Amino acid sequence: MARISGVNIPTNKRVCIALTYIYGIGTKRASDICTKASINQSKRVNQLNDDEITKIRELIDKDFIVEGDLRREVSLNIKRLNDLGCYKGLRHRKKLPVRGQRTHTNARTRKGKAVAIAGKKKVTKG
Repeated sequence: MARISGVNIPTNKRVCIALTYIYGIGTKRASDICTKASINQSKRVNQLNDDEITKIRELIDKDFIVEGDLRREVSLNIKRLNDLGCYKGLRHRKKLPVRGQRTHTNARTRKGKAVAIAGKKKVTKG
């Protein structure tokens, strides 16, 4: 099992798919890494030799911020916005959508499960 940036890469998947298991690497970056390392994208991880794995590992370490460093950077950016008290920081503080999405009907992912309001009844005609 290949281990890159502290993550165990699944062995039976294609290389460009398996690299996306690393936090901070998506499909585009994974395909870029494969082309820079001159590895065929249809190749499986268990078919890679040690030289190719070390080449991938060095490319990722040199060119990209991934895993713990990236998580730390993102959390520091959010903390900075909170400390400044700017609009985005206030939205983060209140656990509401930050990028201008509506909250009247949607935003369930960010706000959490809907909570019923006690005592509120629907108005009936009549």
